[in-house]
Amino acid sequence: MGRYRQVDEIVKLMSNREMVRNTSIIAHVDHGKTTLSDSLLAAAGIISEKTAGQKLFLDSWDLEQKRQMTVFASNISLAHTFKEQDYLINLIDTPGHIDFSGAVTRSLRAVDGALVVVDAVEGPMTQTETVLMQALRERVKPILFINKVDRLIKEIKLTPEDIQRKFAKIILRVNNLIEKYAPPEHKKDWQVKVENGSVGFGSALHKWGLNLPHMKAKGVTFKEIIDAYTGEYEDVGRKVDALSKKAPLNEPILDMFCEHLPSPLEAQPFRQSQIWSGDPKGPVGMAMAKVDPNGPLLMCVTTIEVDPHSGVIAIGRVFSGTVEKGKIVQLITARSRGTIQQVYMSMAADREIIDRVPAGNIAALSGLPTLHVGETLAEDGVETQAFEGLKYVSDPVVTVAVEPADVKDLPLFDKVMHRLTTEDPNLHFTINKESGEYLLSGMGELHLEITAYRMQEAGLKVKTSKPIVIYRETISHDYKGPPIMGKSPNKHNKLWVTLEKLPDDVVEAIKNGKISEMQTRDDRQKALKAFGWSTDDARSVVAIEGNNLLVNRIKGRQYVDEIMAHVKSGFREAVFTSVLAKEPTFGLKVNLEDVTVHEDPVHRGPAQILPMTWRPIWCAFLLSDPKLLEPLISFECKVPNEFVSNVIAIVQKRRGKILDMVNEEDMIIVNAEMPVSESFGLAEELRSSTQGRAFWATQFSRWAPVPEQMQGEIVEQIRERRGLPPTPPRAEEFFEDA
Repeated sequence: MGRYRQVDEIVKLMSNREMVRNTSIIAHVDHGKTTLSDSLLAAAGIISEKTAGQKLFLDSWDLEQKRQMTVFASNISLAHTFKEQDYLINLIDTPGHIDFSGAVTRSLRAVDGALVVVDAVEGPMTQTETVLMQALRERVKPILFINKVDRLIKEIKLTPEDIQRKFAKIILRVNNLIEKYAPPEHKKDWQVKVENGSVGFGSALHKWGLNLPHMKAKGVTFKEIIDAYTGEYEDVGRKVDALSKKAPLNEPILDMFCEHLPSPLEAQPFRQSQIWSGDPKGPVGMAMAKVDPNGPLLMCVTTIEVDPHSGVIAIGRVFSGTVEKGKIVQLITARSRGTIQQVYMSMAADREIIDRVPAGNIAALSGLPTLHVGETLAEDGVETQAFEGLKYVSDPVVTVAVEPADVKDLPLFDKVMHRLTTEDPNLHFTINKESGEYLLSGMGELHLEITAYRMQEAGLKVKTSKPIVIYRETISHDYKGPPIMGKSPNKHNKLWVTLEKLPDDVVEAIKNGKISEMQTRDDRQKALKAFGWSTDDARSVVAIEGNNLLVNRIKGRQYVDEIMAHVKSGFREAVFTSVLAKEPTFGLKVNLEDVTVHEDPVHRGPAQILPMTWRPIWCAFLLSDPKLLEPLISFECKVPNEFVSNVIAIVQKRRGKILDMVNEEDMIIVNAEMPVSESFGLAEELRSSTQGRAFWATQFSRWAPVPEQMQGEIVEQIRERRGLPPTPPRAEEFFEDA
């Protein structure tokens, strides 16, 4: 079992790459991740065994403790002895609520394995599928823990045979998800199985746990577990306490980490091609595959914390080389350099200063400038590629207008907003040029509510508006006419463009990173040709913004290269704030057909080229039957039979659509979709109409056209809120005479 070691002993274990396990705990909200973590920390001597299960040590922020809900991912390192070998386990506890799923995405880049925690009564829920999908897409191997088994005995009163059948259903559903999302070569061997010990079960709250090898070794039966929860209250407490001493939760979990999750030496060669596009045969690629601590440094920043004393702290996975104090590194994406001032080991809210962190481990460091999540830190002077961008499962879809309560607080407001958006890249902060509003966008109501609390905590009083839903703009069909011309304001330059609607499969490929600006031109051409694109178009993509592509079809014209950077900026401006309601566009292919450029550079600067680019794009957009898209959420609700009609009525009242209804014993699982704009206040209404007996989850599903009869009214509302005329401009306003 685990035992406490001093920091210098843990640092020694970092160098033994075969014995390192980088793992994350992932689950649906309230399925017991942080409670389970307490038992692991108690075994390592970090907290007392008496407080384990109630302390929620990795929920170190006071609001997390008050709400009993994880908001931030939390790192900790602990040691464990398995089969007389010492192992180092770098553990990340992650949030379960969909609004904080970005933290799960970021954490999974740093780890090689994940413990999926599932409530024994609720079973795999919507967010269980989401986090498991995220893990498998990052090539992170899963194992399973079925938690809250005591509920099956006390609440549902199942027999030993019924409990085993319930487990079998949960395992089947989890394995179906692994079959669906795992890399092809691991769809079978990553399946979780009772027989090999990759499935555990127990009660994190009551601190007992088992898997099949531990059941056999300790002689514990299902009958004994049920007996522990039956009888008088005092007897139950005594028997459950005895069970936790006979079968302590930490033993099977830590053993499962060591036995079933890969070391960095096993995982990195397999994960490398998925997360890094550099040359595998180059010096960096070979060092990364070998997890070479003496190779060139390569680290991916997965978390940023702003500390009032130490400044910006970057936390991430070291894939090659060694992080050391005083080392000069290059920031690949930011194209800058910096010196590491201090190296730390994260221990939840605390940081221990250490000298170095070798490849295969998770490091924290300070002293670097202009950092952002996803940044690639590399050995100074070594040429290398950046890591692939992190792929989030949802976009920010809810916005509030926010401003300081006192205008004197504007400098503090700027400082706090910069810190919050640096730490949380899923928060988007923009200034509406037309209305002067400060707009803060997040993943949902709760995300923005927590952010407002963090502002208050920083001493900033703010006023916020009611939630505003973010929309997207698209076209119904390809632009049908001849290329549309745009002139520069000085009339010396002309650009002709056409517009097409991207097919859904191409949009999905951009979202999944299969088509990206990170790729080489040859790789992108190959990917696009697989979707039926011509060789010329596939090879001529020059910019990607969101899920919109810019294709350069111009041939044989002078000075095109000199103005292309400005054309790309004009394209990005056109698709970031489109013409219908100043919302971003969705799924457009903008084709540059022809251009004439003035020979004098003075006449072809950005002030001339940008309007020449966005005006014809907007004109073609308005001529292609523009549509407004609204975000939909998927809604899964598990409810007793007698309340199912109430749930259906709530869904339908909110413009929702029932997709499926499944019987599961005495419960019905309702699957539906509904607009985000209709989802505010959903939790309160569900609780009151089902007497608190419904379990539900929501997550972002897709973008869908706003109903025809509502589009005009919504566009008008958005434009008025932005301080624009209520009616969008007409295409004729952007026509240019030849």
